[in-house]
Amino acid sequence: MVTFEEFRAMALALPEAAQEPTWDIETLRIRGRIFAMGAPGGRSVTVKASPEDQAELLAAEPEVFSSAPYVGRHGWVSVRLDLVDPEELRDLVVEAWRRTAPKRMVREFDVRATL
Repeated sequence: MVTFEEFRAMALALPEAAQEPTWDIETLRIRGRIFAMGAPGGRSVTVKASPEDQAELLAAEPEVFSSAPYVGRHGWVSVRLDLVDPEELRDLVVEAWRRTAPKRMVREFDVRATL
């Protein structure tokens, strides 16, 4: 099981990630653009994904992943915190950040990760 606080810490550990309360939830952003969100004490969180990744996740583990309300048609995925593997969630958060961060920042992140 992953707590919301652990999820938030995963996201905020990424370069320039920031937290901003919006719509009674916490949005996690990079330079003002949302890459993940959720509510403290909530059972699930939402991360940005591609429609292809979303389809794969939903097919593989429908009890863990679902199409996110309102933004699911764009690939966003809801993730059940009580069922998700922590490492899989970490990978999804990093990928969501990568999809949202400026390309140059992603390249610099990749270089640091390989050192």
